[in-house]
Amino acid sequence: MSTLTDPPTGSFRLSMLLNDTRYRSMTLQVIAAIVLATLLFYLYSNLAANLRAAGLNISFDFLGSSAGYDINQTLIEYDSQSSNLRAAVVGILNTLLVAVLACVTATVFGVIAGVLRLSNNWLVRKLMAAYVEIFRNIPVLIWIIIIFTIMTAVLPGARAYLGDDPERDMLGGVIALTNRGIYVPSPFFTSGFGGGEGSGLNWLIVLAVLAGSFFATRFITHSADAKQEATGVRPKTGLLNLAVWFVPLVVLALVLGLSWDLPDPLANRFNLRGGLQIGAPLIALWFALSIYTGAFIAENVRAGIQAVSKGQTEAASALGIRPRRVMSLVVLPQALRVIIPPLISQYLNITKNSSLAIAVGYADITATLGGITLNQTGRAIECVLLLMLFYLVISLVISAVMNVYNSSMKLKER
Repeated sequence: MSTLTDPPTGSFRLSMLLNDTRYRSMTLQVIAAIVLATLLFYLYSNLAANLRAAGLNISFDFLGSSAGYDINQTLIEYDSQSSNLRAAVVGILNTLLVAVLACVTATVFGVIAGVLRLSNNWLVRKLMAAYVEIFRNIPVLIWIIIIFTIMTAVLPGARAYLGDDPERDMLGGVIALTNRGIYVPSPFFTSGFGGGEGSGLNWLIVLAVLAGSFFATRFITHSADAKQEATGVRPKTGLLNLAVWFVPLVVLALVLGLSWDLPDPLANRFNLRGGLQIGAPLIALWFALSIYTGAFIAENVRAGIQAVSKGQTEAASALGIRPRRVMSLVVLPQALRVIIPPLISQYLNITKNSSLAIAVGYADITATLGGITLNQTGRAIECVLLLMLFYLVISLVISAVMNVYNSSMKLKER
């Protein structure tokens, strides 16, 4: 009978790099790294030689020059005399805005549709199946164009709200629906820290208070969970969580002097003035990405729910838990372990599909840096490299954040 012994500890020989299993994997990785580095160096050298032959060079000085074009919707101050770098920042913020909005609404649509696809009601189940099959099998670009066309064709022009005798009243007296977009009241500060209305410091304070409220409610929930595990009785936290959210905001609104800038229907004969305009291109892109990706998320949710053993539902029902509470307290928390990994891919798809915004004139990073700036400056290589870097970085950030959340949802072995 043979026995396993430790490998002999003799002197090191070069042949051991391939013959000894202790070094073979490391040797192969080093060889692969050398081959990859050589290939990249060759490609870079070839690119540099071709650029020199054409009298070109890689330079990012164009980012400091004047952009020379306007952007219809911005989150920061911008005009045509701003630099190309600032135009790129505006495009980045617009991309992140539509990506965040679409991720949130697509998740809501997907969860609702995924749960209803398993409904006992035949009509509801078939309607959700039709939604999934129709929206996920038609390219998202077509949905973007359809929704944008419907908005511009069905909704009235701004002139319908103008003049002493307008053709129609604003919704609730403060919201105007036009073919250019939706006008809603815009919040601003009349006092507070750093100069009132134009101060970004006030908005930073608001964000800090919201972040504090979020972590406070998480702490309250975890404390309630711990007490329930220890005593079997869960304390009521609903009113306390609401107070944690709303009381600081009310106090902050009084301190900072929160006010509202309302849309003015009597401004001029061409457009409304005042308020916050949510442009039609943003709405079309946002809604199209949401309903399109929501159909894929619905299938992920359905698969996650069906992966949970029916015994879990039967046990919860035997304890007298209502069916809706069974879904929210028993089934969905366990289904998240199956739902989250493919959900990360859907969030990445939303971010990358937002580059189709140029089809409806929404000024995202692809339209600004990869479109107008590239055409005006002729710096195709630099613009494309910056675009690739942006999408790579934002995708890695989304993956990292979601993987952290996914790790927190895994079963913890004792």
